[in-house]
Amino acid sequence: MRYLMTTKPTDAAPDERLYAEMAAFVEELTAAGVLLATGGLEPGGVRVTSSGDEITVTDGPFAEAKEAVAGFALVEVRSKEEAIELTRRFRKIVGDGESVIQQVF
Repeated sequence: MRYLMTTKPTDAAPDERLYAEMAAFVEELTAAGVLLATGGLEPGGVRVTSSGDEITVTDGPFAEAKEAVAGFALVEVRSKEEAIELTRRFRKIVGDGESVIQQVF
């Protein structure tokens, strides 16, 4: 089962300890074949909406920037519970904040 784990931005500045712990976590998951992709996302982005035949393109940033996704990890695991456990481990490393887990079909 594939899960997309996303995280929202925080005001906390990363430090050397965070970089070291995240590098070890990413290396562990990559070696286990669980981690398929990771990345950070630009804060602004572009919103594309459709209504009937009309397509509207709006450049960001948007009013609720703190609700936007700041980064992601795509993992392949055996269960939802395993995805939750990986996200718990991630949150313990990065500290306070919010992540969302969604199954990829």
